[in-house]
Amino acid sequence: MRLMVPILLLSACQSAGLTSSDMHVRDADTIVLNGKHGTPVRFEGVDAPELDTQAAIEGKQWMIGFVTGKAVRCELTGEMNGDRHIGTCYGDGENLSEKVIAAGHALDCRRYSGGRYARFETPAAKSRLKRARYC
Repeated sequence: MRLMVPILLLSACQSAGLTSSDMHVRDADTIVLNGKHGTPVRFEGVDAPELDTQAAIEGKQWMIGFVTGKAVRCELTGEMNGDRHIGTCYGDGENLSEKVIAAGHALDCRRYSGGRYARFETPAAKSRLKRARYC
């Protein structure tokens, strides 16, 4: 069953909210709400490996397992990165950015997070994952 995703059109200073239980996981820091061809959302302030690496494949699989069966809500910033909206997403109320970083599949991207996820980084992830230059 496909659920319709409500999109709130707000001023540029406000954020929109999206909710869905029908989603597709692109990778550890991007999900698509309302099915594979719905609304892509990139997690603000998260640096996950690109899909051409084993670490990225593992991160994607972890995210699939974590969000399966959960209602996901994203709070959008109003910014875009390519085709993706930027936002913070929650699975049954749990911050997906915090969870994927704490699980060792991504790092904090201080440039965009202000460092709010740094405390969730694991020593293993910091030694194993390469931080993107833009972070």
